[in-house]
Amino acid sequence: MTEVAKLAVLLEDARHAVALTGAGVSTESGIPDFRSDAGIWKDTDPMAVASIDGFLADPLRFYQFWRQKFAALATAPINATHRLLAGLETRGRIQAVITQNIDGLHQRAGSHRVFEVHGTFRRLRCLDCQAEESIESLFSRFGERDQTEPPRCMRCGSTHLKPDVVLFGEQLPPTFQEAEAEVRAADVFLVMGSSLEVYPVAGLVPMAKRHGAKVVILNRQPTPFDDDVDLVIRGELGHLSRELMSMLGVG
Repeated sequence: MTEVAKLAVLLEDARHAVALTGAGVSTESGIPDFRSDAGIWKDTDPMAVASIDGFLADPLRFYQFWRQKFAALATAPINATHRLLAGLETRGRIQAVITQNIDGLHQRAGSHRVFEVHGTFRRLRCLDCQAEESIESLFSRFGERDQTEPPRCMRCGSTHLKPDVVLFGEQLPPTFQEAEAEVRAADVFLVMGSSLEVYPVAGLVPMAKRHGAKVVILNRQPTPFDDDVDLVIRGELGHLSRELMSMLGVG
C-alpha cells in the first residue's frame, strides 16, 4: 500500500479529522511563500514591513510593500488542495481546516469550518476607533504607485488602519483557542504545506499526538516533527491532492 493510500484509509475511517494548512498550499495558487529563495522575505526585512512595530512606525512603507501583494491574493485561483479539503468536508471526512494562510482561498473553494489563526487580508481594522473596512475599500483609495501618505480610517482619519492579519509582535486571535479545541478532539491530524517552524501553531502537532491523533505531514521539505508523527509524505501538494481526490472520490 502506498503512503497516499494509507492516508486515504485514515481519512475514510476518521471520526474527527482536522487539517492544518500553511504557505505551501497557497504557492500552488501562485502566491509566494515567505522563507524560500524566491519568498516574500527575499531582500526584505520582515520586521520593517510585517511587524506591529514596523507598521506603527511607518504605515506608508507597510502599504507600499503589501498593496500589490494583497491585490494578487484577491485574484489568486483556488487549487487542488483547496478543492480536496472542501470536498472532504462536504462528505463529512474533514471536520475543520486550521490555516496559517490569510488569502481566504479555503472559503472560496467551499470549506465552511475554517479557522484563520493568522487572520485575513480581506478586512481592515482601525487600531484607534476599531472601525472595519473591506480590502476593496483600500484598493479604491490607495493606488499602486505614487502614494505619498498611507490610507486613513474613513471614520476617524487615523493612519493606523491595519489589515486584520497577525503581524510579528502580536498575539494570535481567539480563533486559535477554537482551533486548539478542534485539535484536542481530532483522531486524524493532517498537516499540509507547513514548515512547522512558527509557534504557537507548530505546537498543534505535539498537542494532537498527546490527545491520541494519528498525525500525517504532507510537505515538500522536511519539518522539525517528521520523526515524531505517524506518516510523512513528500511531494508536490497539487499532485498528492489530486491523487487523494481520485482515491476518495472527491471532486
